[in-house]
Amino acid sequence: MMLATNQFMYLFFSAIYFALNIYFYMIIAYILLSWIPEIRESKFYYLLYQIVSPYMRFFRGILVFGQMDFTPIAGIMLLRFFLLFMNDFMQTL
Repeated sequence: MMLATNQFMYLFFSAIYFALNIYFYMIIAYILLSWIPEIRESKFYYLLYQIVSPYMRFFRGILVFGQMDFTPIAGIMLLRFFLLFMNDFMQTL
């Protein structure tokens, strides 16, 4: 019975890890595409904006120096640290 519970927990955390990893790369794509003005008006970019914006809104305005906004770096680093922690946790299951 204990083995089935551990397998379920591992499967559950693996699914969350996979989804957050995809979200991490969506944030990277959003940041890189934001540097290209023509793409900002595309439907794909708007979809990325709708998905990524709620998370990035937490960090908006934290690391602004002049006209350079380094806010996405804070969001990416926090999410990456969480993914590393989650990966280490899954290894113990």
